[in-house]
Amino acid sequence: MQPKSKHKITTLTGIAIVVANMIGTGAFTSLGFQLKDLNNPSVVLTLWVLGGILALSGAFSYAEVGTVISKSGGEYAFLSKIYNPLIGYLSGWISLTVGFAAPIALAAIAFSEYFPFGNFNVKWMSIALVAVITLIHTRSLKLSAEFQNISTLLKVILIVIIISIGLVLPEHSGNEIVSSKGYFTELTSTAFAIGLIYVSYSYSGWNAAAYITEEFENPLKSLPKALIGGTVLVTVLYTLLQYVFLKHVPVENLAGQLDVGTIATKQMLGEKAGNFFGLAISLLLISGISAMVWVGPRVTSSIAKEHRLWSYFQTQENGIPKRALWLQFGISALLLLTGTFEQIMIYCGILLTASSLMTVLGVFKLRKQNNDQQTQGFKSPLFPLFQSVFILLSVWMITYAFINNPFETILGMSNLLIGTGTYFWSKKLEKSNY
Repeated sequence: MQPKSKHKITTLTGIAIVVANMIGTGAFTSLGFQLKDLNNPSVVLTLWVLGGILALSGAFSYAEVGTVISKSGGEYAFLSKIYNPLIGYLSGWISLTVGFAAPIALAAIAFSEYFPFGNFNVKWMSIALVAVITLIHTRSLKLSAEFQNISTLLKVILIVIIISIGLVLPEHSGNEIVSSKGYFTELTSTAFAIGLIYVSYSYSGWNAAAYITEEFENPLKSLPKALIGGTVLVTVLYTLLQYVFLKHVPVENLAGQLDVGTIATKQMLGEKAGNFFGLAISLLLISGISAMVWVGPRVTSSIAKEHRLWSYFQTQENGIPKRALWLQFGISALLLLTGTFEQIMIYCGILLTASSLMTVLGVFKLRKQNNDQQTQGFKSPLFPLFQSVFILLSVWMITYAFINNPFETILGMSNLLIGTGTYFWSKKLEKSNY
C-alpha cells in the first residue's frame, strides 16, 4: 500500500496547473506563422477561438471520465480501465519517455535563449533550470502547490497587463481587425486547416489536472472545475492577446516573424520596453516548466504501481514520486544534450492526440456501460456535441500529420513497438516471481 500525501491540493492549484501547462511560447510566437498565409485578422481570431472550443471539448470529456475513474495518471489510467491494460500502458509509455520530457526541454531552451542577462551556455543553463525546478518538486506537495500558484499568478498578471495596455492604447493607423473581406474564402482554405494544427499545439495542456486526480482534496468537484475553468481562462487570454497584437502591428510586419510579442510590445511602449520583453517571457516559461515537471512523473508512478519493470519508480514517501521526478529530469537532460527532441515533438504530438482521442471516445463507452444513468460524477453538457467536435477535428489533424510527416510517423510507431516489448517484459517478470 502506497503512502499518501498529508497535503492535498485545492481547485485553485488545479486551475493553476492547467493554465501553466497551456500558456507557453506558442501564445507569443505562432501568430507570425499563421499570418504567412492568412491575411484577414478576423479569420486569425476565429482560429484562436476555435482552438479554445477544441480544448474545451476535450476538457468536458476528461472531466466526465476523470470523475468516473478517479485515479491519477491521465490517459494511462483512463485507457487501461476503458479498453485494456496494453492500450493504457502504451499511452503511459509515450508520456514516460517523451510526452513531458521533450516539452520541458523545449521550454527550458526557450527560457535560456530569451533570458537577456549574462552569457551562459544554453544547454547547461537549461539543464540547471530543470534540475532546480525538479528539486523544488521533490520537497513536499505543499511547496509544489505554493510554487505553482505563485509562478502561474505572475504569468497571468503579465499577460493581463499586456492585454490591458493594448486595449487602452489607440490602434495602429490603417489596421482593420474586423473585416469581412475574403473571410469565408480563408475560413475554408488549407491555410486555415494548417493554422488550426499550430493553434492546437498552443492550447495543449488543457488535460493536465487529470494526471494528478488523487492529489485533489475533492476530485469529484475540483477536477471538472480545474479542467474547464483553466481552459476557459486561457481561451479568453489567448484570444485577447492575439487581438492586441493585431491591433497594434500591421499584418505584413507580423507575417513570418517568431518574436511577435516583442514586436508588438515595442510598437505599444517603445524600444526599451520591448527589449525587456525577453526577460518577461523567460520568467513566464518557469511556470510552464514547473507544471510539466510536477505532472509528468505522476504517470510514471502510476505505471510503477502496476508493472514490475518500473516498480523502482513507485511513490516512496509523502506522496511524492521522487525517483520518477529524477528519471524525467534525466530524459530531459539527455534530450537537451543530444538536441534530438525537436523531431520527437512532432511524432509525440501525433501519438498524444491519438491518446486524447481514445479518451474522448471512451465517454461513449462509459455512458453505455452505465446505461446513461445519472451516476456520481460530472456529466458533459450537450452530449455528444462537444465529443463529436473533438473527434472530427482530431481525426482530421492525425490524418494530415500522417500524410505530411511519414518519417515522424514511423518513429512514433517504432516507439510504440519498443513500448509493447517493455509491457510483455514486465509481464514476464511478474510471472517469474510466482
